Amino acid sequence: MAGSTGLKSVFRRRRTVSWRMILAFAILTIFAWSLKFVPPVSALPAANAAMEPVLVSAADEQGGHDGGPVDEATDSGRESSSADSSGGATDASENPAAHEAGHASGHDDPVAEVLLAITIILLLAKIVGDGFERIGMPAVLGELVVGILLGNWEYLTGFHMFDFFKPHLDGSHALTGSVIDMLARIGVVLLLFEVGLESRVKEMMSVGLSSLLVAVLGVVVPIGLGFGVGYLAQSLSDSPDGPQGWQVPAFLGATLCATSVGITARVLKDIGAGQARESRIILGAAVLDDVLGLVVLAVVSGIILEGSNFQPFTLVKIVGMSIGFLAVALAMGAIQLPRMLFRAASFLRGRGLLVATALVICFGFSWAANKIAQLAPIIGAFAAGLILEGAHYQEVGDKWRNRRLEDALAPLSALLVPVFFVAMGTSVELSAFSDSSVLILATGLTVAAVVGKLACCFGVREKGLNVLAVGLGMIPRGEVGLIFAGQGRELKVMRNGELVSVVDDGTFSAIVVMVMVTTMVTPPLLKWAMAKYGSSIPEKSSPDTHAGHGHGHDGH
Repeated sequence: MAGSTGLKSVFRRRRTVSWRMILAFAILTIFAWSLKFVPPVSALPAANAAMEPVLVSAADEQGGHDGGPVDEATDSGRESSSADSSGGATDASENPAAHEAGHASGHDDPVAEVLLAITIILLLAKIVGDGFERIGMPAVLGELVVGILLGNWEYLTGFHMFDFFKPHLDGSHALTGSVIDMLARIGVVLLLFEVGLESRVKEMMSVGLSSLLVAVLGVVVPIGLGFGVGYLAQSLSDSPDGPQGWQVPAFLGATLCATSVGITARVLKDIGAGQARESRIILGAAVLDDVLGLVVLAVVSGIILEGSNFQPFTLVKIVGMSIGFLAVALAMGAIQLPRMLFRAASFLRGRGLLVATALVICFGFSWAANKIAQLAPIIGAFAAGLILEGAHYQEVGDKWRNRRLEDALAPLSALLVPVFFVAMGTSVELSAFSDSSVLILATGLTVAAVVGKLACCFGVREKGLNVLAVGLGMIPRGEVGLIFAGQGRELKVMRNGELVSVVDDGTFSAIVVMVMVTTMVTPPLLKWAMAKYGSSIPEKSSPDTHAGHGHGHDGH
C-alpha cells in the first residue's frame, strides 16, 4: 500500500506541475494576445491629430454659445490640423504600405504574430484534446472543435479576435495566415507519412479473402452512396454559388471511402481484443482502404482537373500513374533503397540524422508524386512511410538499433499536426448551417457514411465471427476524411468565367460534421458490439498478450 500511495502522490505532483505550466502558458498567451489591441506608441500622435479637429469644433461651438470671438490661434491650429489631416490622407491613399508602417512600432517583427498564432493553436489544441481523451474521445475531435470556435469567433461573439491567422486574408495579417496555412500543409504530409509508417506491405499482401472483400466493399459502396447523396442535395439546393454538375457528388463519394484505422485500433486495444480475428480483418481492410482511397482520390481529382478535356484515355492514364507510382515506391523498398540512404547517413556526425534522413525520403517522395506523377503530395508521403521499416535503420549500426522512427518524429508531429486539424476547423462556417440544404447534406452524408461501411459485414467469409463489429470498426473517417476534404478545397473548377472550389464552405462544413459524428459514435458502438456478440480470440494468444495490450494502454 505504501508503494501504491507513493506512486499516486508522484502522479498527483506531476499532474499539478503540468497544469501549472499550462496555466502559465495560458496567462502569457492572453497577455501577448491582449497587446494586439493596445495602440502602438507611434500611433498616438496620429490619434491626437485625428482628435484635434473634434476638439476645435467643440471649442467653436462653445465660443458661439458664449457669444465671444474665436481665438486666432485656434483658427490657425484648425488650418494646420486640417492641412496635416488632408496631407496624411493623401499619403495614406497613395502609399498604403507607408500607412501600415506608420501604425507599427519600430521593433515590430512579423514573426511575432506567427509565434502568437502557433502558441494559441497549440495551447488550446492540447488542453481541449486532453479533455476529449479523458471522456474517451479522440484528441483530434478536440482540435477540430478548437478550430471551429476560433474560426467562428466573430460569428459567435461579434469580436474579430482570432481572425489574424486565417488563411487567404489581405492586409497586415496576410503573412500570418499564409504561414499557418503552409505549416498545416506540411503537417498533413507528415500525418500521411506516419499513417504509412504504421502500415506494413507484408501485412497488406498477407490479408485474407475476408479483409480484401471488406476493403473493396468499404470503398465501392460508400462511393456510390456519397455520389447519390451529393447529387440529391445538389438538386434540392437553389443556391447559385459553387460548382454544379458531377464534380461535387464524385468528390463526396471519394471522401466517404476513407477509413481511420487509428481510432478503431485504439478501441480494440482498450477492450483487449487486439488479437481477435475480427480485429485482424478490420485492421487489414483499413490499410487496404487507405491505399484504395488514395488511388480513388487521385483519379477523381485528376478527372475534375481535366474538366471538359476529359477523355477515356485520361482515366486510364490517371489510374496508371497512381498505381504505377505506388508500384515504383514499393520496388524501391524491395531493393532496399531506404536502407542504403540510412547507411550513408550513419557515417555522418551530428544530431537528428535519423529524422532528417526520414524527412528527406518523405518530402522527396511527396515532391515526386506531385511534379512527376501529377498526384497529390500526400500520396507520396504515404508511399514513403509504407516502404520504410525498422530494419532499414536499426540494422545499419548501433546508433539507431533501439530507436523507433515514429517516436523520433513525435516532437515534429506534435507541432505541425495540431496546426492542420485546427486549420481545418477554422474553415468550417457555422453560418452555412442556416441553409437547410447544408443540414440535409450533412445528415445525408452521415447516414451514407455509416450505412456504406456497415455493408462491409457482407465481406466476412468466415463463419462464427462478429460481422457487426467488423462493419462498425470501418465506420470512423477521422483524420483521413479531413485530409480528403482539405484536398477538395484545393481543387478548382471553372464556373461562370471564374474559378471556384469544388468543396465550398457549406459542403466542407457538412463533411466535417460527418467526420466528427462517425468518429464519435464508433468507440461506444464497437465496444457494445464486442461485449454483446463477443469476438474470436485465436487459441495461440495467451493471457500475457492481453496483459501487454492493457499495459500499453495504461502507458498511453
